[in-house]
Amino acid sequence: MDLLHSSGVSSTSYLQTHYSHSQSYFLLVSTATDLHSTFFLLFPVWFHVQQAEAVKLVWVAVVGDWVNLMLKWLLFGERPYWWVQETGYYGNSSQPMIEQFPHDLCVRVSLWMLFGCVQMCVCLSRVFIAAHFPHQVITGVIIGILVAESLSRAQQIFKAHLHSYLIISLLLLSLALLLYVCLQLVGINLLWSVEKARRWCHQAEWVSMDTSPLASLFRNTGTLLGLGLGLHSPLHSLTNRAVFSKGTDGAIYRFICSSVTLVLLQLFDSAFQPPVYSGALFYLLSFCKSATVPLATVAVVPFCVTAALGCKGEKLL
Repeated sequence: MDLLHSSGVSSTSYLQTHYSHSQSYFLLVSTATDLHSTFFLLFPVWFHVQQAEAVKLVWVAVVGDWVNLMLKWLLFGERPYWWVQETGYYGNSSQPMIEQFPHDLCVRVSLWMLFGCVQMCVCLSRVFIAAHFPHQVITGVIIGILVAESLSRAQQIFKAHLHSYLIISLLLLSLALLLYVCLQLVGINLLWSVEKARRWCHQAEWVSMDTSPLASLFRNTGTLLGLGLGLHSPLHSLTNRAVFSKGTDGAIYRFICSSVTLVLLQLFDSAFQPPVYSGALFYLLSFCKSATVPLATVAVVPFCVTAALGCKGEKLL
């Protein structure tokens, strides 16, 4: 593994040396493609454009990140910026210097080409900022494609009842916590990555409870449950009946819903930050905050917009 890790560090060093002028671009790509941006920006817009694809987006993101977390805990994935500081691989020779950065049919062919370009940019950005080794991002892409392909064939996700969302969310959360407790009992500290990050990170504020694996777990499972609550909310049913009864495509209505949702979610995200003085409270509130995002997107905002437009908005609906 040392040889594989050293090759990864060399790749990071090469990118940072020869493409330092693209630093802001790589940081933008890395930030724009994390799950926070997916749930707070991409999902609210895409849901009002193509509901089925937005639902699939949440399922793929949640399940894919859950698989990633399990592999991270079981395989003890290193990170370039701390591995290069602790390894004895380089011996007496000088180790590479890497920087750290804060960190989340013709038409069909064109879409796949665009998808490939985006994936390549994301992979390069994660290597550039020393957040992952090349073999880790490649493995992540493969796992993501497999999860997406599997869920694309599983039509059950579009027909899942509320109790299915509840059971699956709790199952993903419980299995992860069970693995965490079992490994803790045998003396394996799964928060070792957080400790190393704090030890070797250039700026302590870049490492917080919000970036821990457990925080990601609670956020993702909360998002999935919130999606189920939204899709099976009486507000969602009432809104659908009101919109479909108009017999139009509702393009202006969807634009209004998307815009209002984006503004409200950004205000909500900036105004409500779970307190970090208590780990249990932080994870609980993170779960609730994440559940609120799809619930508001799917049910609350569309219902309020429909009610506000009323009879005057018949042409918009």
